[in-house]
Amino acid sequence: MIDRTHDLSITQQASLLGISRGSVYYLPRPVSAADLAMMRRIDELHLEHPFMGARMLRDQLHREGIKVGRRHIATLMQRMGIQALAPQPGTSKRAAGHKIYPYLLRKLAITRANQVWALDTTYIPMERGFVYLTAVIDVYSRRVLAHRVAITLEAIHAKEVIEQALALYGKPEIVNTDQGSQFTAEEFTRVVLDAGCKLSMDGRGAWRDNVFVERLWRSVKYERVYLKAYDSVSAARADIAQYLSWYNTHRAHSSLERFTPDERYFADLPQLRLAA
Repeated sequence: MIDRTHDLSITQQASLLGISRGSVYYLPRPVSAADLAMMRRIDELHLEHPFMGARMLRDQLHREGIKVGRRHIATLMQRMGIQALAPQPGTSKRAAGHKIYPYLLRKLAITRANQVWALDTTYIPMERGFVYLTAVIDVYSRRVLAHRVAITLEAIHAKEVIEQALALYGKPEIVNTDQGSQFTAEEFTRVVLDAGCKLSMDGRGAWRDNVFVERLWRSVKYERVYLKAYDSVSAARADIAQYLSWYNTHRAHSSLERFTPDERYFADLPQLRLAA
């Protein structure tokens, strides 16, 4: 619409088109190949050493011959939606106006399916870019109940994935998330509360709280994502969906006495087995 080589100035063109002049000057820049490679390495280090913050990651990358500053790493971590999973002072910054709900899983014995569901979002590297994977898992059985691959970190994706899980599998007693803005947004919390579920949120930087989802991310990435180089969002969606289906139906877990998530989840829910 705007022709930067035209004789008319950009201001005049914007005025004729009835659009904001400020919006014309903003051109989103694609992430550079160097930054994408660094984000991939940061993601790997985060899975291996989740306690590493920007400073420790900088030092580790320097040892690997990658010269980068702490501030740049912090910017990339923010873009990836990750933070150091360790107790941190002064980390209570939250999205303005978003209510934070108390953590309800402390000392809670999780003994059955549909007692507690957990949601989280993780960064997924691609050949030329990245996407975000949001999933709902049943904590007792480790079964992935619903998931969504999206190009942005927004509440709408969290809302849609929990709505899908609720429609397919009924409602849990508790839904646990971290304090990410997509989970504290009223758009998401209203769906959970209106369904009659209790909402629980991890303490910031408390790695133990959502450890079951963190283990899922490790499996997804090392067993599938890092072995691939997705060249499109559609390819990432299709391949991750295939992996998660296999994960539910065929991947035995030592913590589940070698049962698969499906076998453990449906053992006490025969009515859902028939519905599925």
